[in-house]
Amino acid sequence: MTVENQYRSRFDTVLQPIASSLEALLKDLLEGHARIDRISTRPKSVDRFMAKANSKIGGNPKYVDPLHQIQDQIGARIITFYKEDVSRLSAIVQKYFHSIESKDLLPEKVWEFGYFGNHHILMLPQDVIDTSFDRGLVPDFFELQIKTLFQHAWSEANHDLGYKPANQSLDDDELRQLAFTSAQAWGADRIFNELFQKRGAAHES
Repeated sequence: MTVENQYRSRFDTVLQPIASSLEALLKDLLEGHARIDRISTRPKSVDRFMAKANSKIGGNPKYVDPLHQIQDQIGARIITFYKEDVSRLSAIVQKYFHSIESKDLLPEKVWEFGYFGNHHILMLPQDVIDTSFDRGLVPDFFELQIKTLFQHAWSEANHDLGYKPANQSLDDDELRQLAFTSAQAWGADRIFNELFQKRGAAHES
């Protein structure tokens, strides 16, 4: 059986129901916490999984065993209002889940603009795994992204414009336009966060 067929079977039988249970768990754990716009989970689509599974580094396959090595077969997102909420929610999440990796993704250079986001690789909790599932099909981890509304909006549009296989590659000017919109989103996040902090300080005084 090909990797694609194996993943398609995994997607249908275990990933979709686990993602649904994980979303319910996250919503329950974070119920009552302020300034959360939405919480969502979804399994990685077959097309996106295969694109990642077939990726190469220096002409060599990046993954020898993609069904076990790719850690974001289930992805979760928490979208919040302000930048300071990202670190607050990140700390809360790490109290409930065993963290394998946690990092802020930033453009490579300080004078460049692109993707911003807070990413975690977390152990998949046993609570969301039905005992009837074939454990050989169940991944060990899931990926959690915590982003502001502006970060989320930019990354979704950027992915739609630049990373779909059928899309023509963006030229240099179009890439500069995307970088410009990222800079605007970064600035908007900073301004809204500063205004929120000032308003909070005024209410406390």
